[in-house]
Amino acid sequence: MKLTPSQRFVYNDREEWGKHEKKICDKRFQIIAALECEDLANRLQQKYPDRFCFHPTKWEKFPDGTDKIQIGGFQPHNVLAGEHILFLASFHDNDVTLSQLQVMIALLESFIESLTIVLPYFPTGTMERVTVEGQVATANTYSMLLSNLPSCGRPNRLMVYDLHTLQNRFYIHGNTLATLHTTVPVLLQELLSTDIDCIAFPDDGAAKRFGHMFKQFAEIVVCGKIRDGDERRVTIQDGNPEGMNVLIVDDLVQTGGTLYECGKALRARGAKTVSAFVAHGVFPRNAWTKFAQGADRCCFEKFYLTNSIPTTIKNLPSNDVFVVLDIMDQIVEDLICF
Repeated sequence: MKLTPSQRFVYNDREEWGKHEKKICDKRFQIIAALECEDLANRLQQKYPDRFCFHPTKWEKFPDGTDKIQIGGFQPHNVLAGEHILFLASFHDNDVTLSQLQVMIALLESFIESLTIVLPYFPTGTMERVTVEGQVATANTYSMLLSNLPSCGRPNRLMVYDLHTLQNRFYIHGNTLATLHTTVPVLLQELLSTDIDCIAFPDDGAAKRFGHMFKQFAEIVVCGKIRDGDERRVTIQDGNPEGMNVLIVDDLVQTGGTLYECGKALRARGAKTVSAFVAHGVFPRNAWTKFAQGADRCCFEKFYLTNSIPTTIKNLPSNDVFVVLDIMDQIVEDLICF
């Protein structure tokens, strides 16, 4: 059968993608990981031994509190020079962030072939605006630090998941470029074994961002805040959750006040059950305790979140409302995009 020009281009693209996918899948990565990410590093090596090799790093301190770090993979032989490096990062506080940036600099000055940084949660993504002179837009300053990492001959790649403010990716430029990814495919796979038939969003912004990923669901509900006297309360602005099993979807949770108010509004409108999903469970000062069984904000049948912030996950109780979704395989899949 003779192909038309457009069909031939599609065929050639598929053929080229197959070759590209095989090339990337054959690439072997040497893993360096933050202390909190060592479990992920070990699991990657165990499941994909032909693609990943993990070299534990000693994250120690001198008596004066400064870093005393020995990067894995250099002793007794240097097995990192000329190799593709996968750095699993967690910027959960300023101290560990500085330590990891120092290791990235050292790696990039060690004749490596490439550096890919997996930072699932970009913690300063919510601090990108200055409303009062003198405030520090930490999304910008962190991005400058990453953008000015040394070059190993090609841009470093920063993989970020469900970035809170999407335009922040353009803060990162120069020697490091960001690629944006989402944890939603992991959630959709989990939902295949549930009776969720309605997706709700806490505001119009979340609906615009994530709505197109949930078109297969019977009902989409959009919530929003309205002013009621001196107070602002959450109401349902579009859709009808009555009699349905609802899942609220958002990118992150801090104290969870908005999610809780959405849950109450959905129940008041007749939702059969209400659950929640966030890509990043930040939960400062163990705010998750408010949503645990028996707590004052326990309005969700299930509270889904990913393991993007390992310091949060290790504190969550088992046999409770929390369901942790593992993004490891999603990271592996997203590695082949570039």
